[in-house]
Amino acid sequence: MIQEAERLQPQSWMTAAETQRVMQTLNRDGARALFVGGCVRDAILGRPVKDIDIATELPPEQVIEKLEAAGVHTVPTGLSHGTVTAVAPGGDWDHFEITTLRVDVQTYGRHAQVAFTDDWEADARRRDFTINVIFCDADGRVFDPVGGLADLRAGLVRFVGEPVARIREDVLRVLRFFRLHAYYGQGAPDPAALEACTALADLLPDLSGERVAGEVLRTLQAPDPAGAFDLMARTGVLRVILPEAGACDRLRALVPLESEGVESSGLRRLAAVLQTDRAGIDGVADRLRLSNRERTRLRGAVTVGWSAATATENQLKELLYRRGAERYTDTLLLTWAEHIAGGRAGDEAPWRAALALPLRWTVPEFPLQGRDVLALGVAAGPPVGDLLEEAEQWWIGAGFEPDRAACLDWLRARVASA
Repeated sequence: MIQEAERLQPQSWMTAAETQRVMQTLNRDGARALFVGGCVRDAILGRPVKDIDIATELPPEQVIEKLEAAGVHTVPTGLSHGTVTAVAPGGDWDHFEITTLRVDVQTYGRHAQVAFTDDWEADARRRDFTINVIFCDADGRVFDPVGGLADLRAGLVRFVGEPVARIREDVLRVLRFFRLHAYYGQGAPDPAALEACTALADLLPDLSGERVAGEVLRTLQAPDPAGAFDLMARTGVLRVILPEAGACDRLRALVPLESEGVESSGLRRLAAVLQTDRAGIDGVADRLRLSNRERTRLRGAVTVGWSAATATENQLKELLYRRGAERYTDTLLLTWAEHIAGGRAGDEAPWRAALALPLRWTVPEFPLQGRDVLALGVAAGPPVGDLLEEAEQWWIGAGFEPDRAACLDWLRARVASA
């Protein structure tokens, strides 16, 4: 059994009734179960814990049998890989991913052939990064079989064992390396890891678009994604997965602007780093298998040719009216970031005021519809849409203030003059 390295002060997620119930059940009759991965890593750093992963000596069938007998619902999320999800509703922590200790018999991407084991050291050696291989029991005893504690505190993201071997087992680990470096790295990255990522970057096209997108968008949500993207560019990774990503300076300028009530967005940050046209954006969306909603937002996240300092109130209102609050915010932030990256930062007050527009102005609904044009004797067809568009533009130019009656008067006069 691996030796205790230090003690972790018990955390609320560890002492929660649901967690205790699951852990006590798995640890009965001489069995052993330990917390592992992100929950331990983040607890040691004092960061919020989002998910609870548990490793156990029990084979998955026994995990299910024990938990179900204790009244804990289970979902066989990946039995061939020894993974079971325990669902214990009633508190803040209701999902637990439990995985049986294992060794890889044969690896081919994410579909490795595994054998279950009760050897904690062997299980540790087949994992990806040292900072993900720190275990902890329910009493706070920490176990560190591969030196993850020192790496975590040094801000060093390091592969377990030989980096090339770990990457060949699953090339997605190249992208995970940069993501983890963005969240946990301090100072220079591990040279051996960078060398391996550079050497094996050409294997990345073997990955599905969904897996690439997941890692890219999660990396973009990091506190300093531009630093990680610089590294990906340096190693040739961006050339393979996202050759359109040539605007790291704009991304770097954008991140600090996402504050004071503006939620950060991986898609907005992706738009910031892209240097391409609409066809190129569609190519990115296709390659990353983005949803229709994500594609639409990415298309709409473009800059405008004016500054908030020179924009009129009506220009801002029209932008908000036509794009909606989400894409309005994207557009303003990206335009602001572009100004900063180009050395045209200026006063931030007008930008902050413009970003607050959705909070102080309710977007009105255009009072006219196509049937109003038809009622004036205009034949059905393209002229109806053209007239409606003219009327809408007049209404916008009038500050969105004319009511339905005023809009109808304008429309009658326009039809009469045609």
